[in-house]
Amino acid sequence: MIFVLLPATIVGWYLWYRAADQYSSTVGFSVRKEEAASAVELLGGITELSGSSSSDTDILYEFIQSQKLVAEIDRDLDLRTIWSKPENDPYFSYEPPGTIEDLVNHWERLVKIYYDSGSGLIEVRVLAFTAEDATAIAQGIYDESSAMINALSDIAREDSIRFARDDLTRAEDRLRDARTAVTEFRNRTQMVDPSADIATQAGLLGTLQGQLTEAMIEMNLLLETAGEGDPRITQTQRRVRVIENMIVQERRKLGIGTGADEGNVFADLVGEFERLAADREFAERSYTGALAAYDAAVAEARRQSRYLAAHVLPTLAERSEFPERGLLLGLFTIFAFLTWSIAVLVGYSLRDRR
Repeated sequence: MIFVLLPATIVGWYLWYRAADQYSSTVGFSVRKEEAASAVELLGGITELSGSSSSDTDILYEFIQSQKLVAEIDRDLDLRTIWSKPENDPYFSYEPPGTIEDLVNHWERLVKIYYDSGSGLIEVRVLAFTAEDATAIAQGIYDESSAMINALSDIAREDSIRFARDDLTRAEDRLRDARTAVTEFRNRTQMVDPSADIATQAGLLGTLQGQLTEAMIEMNLLLETAGEGDPRITQTQRRVRVIENMIVQERRKLGIGTGADEGNVFADLVGEFERLAADREFAERSYTGALAAYDAAVAEARRQSRYLAAHVLPTLAERSEFPERGLLLGLFTIFAFLTWSIAVLVGYSLRDRR
């Protein structure tokens, strides 16, 4: 009577005559991550549908239980006022003002989170003393959770764009330096393309060698047919020497032979230009790749890669289902009876030992 029936009667009286009715609102959602296929994959018929991200869902599960979320919703909806409406229900109602820690403890009593790690689905049940308050809290949880997921997505997109932007800036600087070096070379040497100039110079050298061959043939013929004092022989020899000197000069320009000025020969100029052209070509390819990566990062940033998908929008209750008075009374009665039984058994055991 004292340890079971009397406490059960008191609890039953409190549950039916003092405990205020509570209304529930349920909201269910999951984090979805969009995977966009490239143009090549689209042409090949390979596409990937959106899927859930378990790591983001784990973060969201912890966020719903965090003090920050409780503080944000309390700031928007005034949870202290909502949960302290009953005047004669000290057990289920909140006692204002209290600290944020007290509010978080009460939040854990009235907000239940069910998380299926396999499917990544989260379902939240919110209790309040009016149906409208329960729905408002559930909607607040959904809104804040969506904002948090969007913030994570914004951070990821900004990081991706920032890295691509840095690579593009470095590629632009490298290309600018390579083009400047080529321009300085052309201004210094007065040559647009040394390869074309060396081809022209080689053609001139070939012409001179042909003329030298003709002059030497003519001189040999004169030596065989004319006398030593013939002025034509002297003139032909002078012509041969002039052509030979011009050939030596042209060969020196092309870097052939010895005694050439290493700073002005065509071979060195062509080698320097080819090195600068190779650097410019490599810089252009790097810039093209960096620009493509930056465009891809910007295109990725234009869409929301992560979003919160609600499979159950916040519900509005039409009748009170909590507290579950019969269940609570039955559990309390069973617990009291077991406690009394254990106490009786311990008492009889001690008496038998005496």
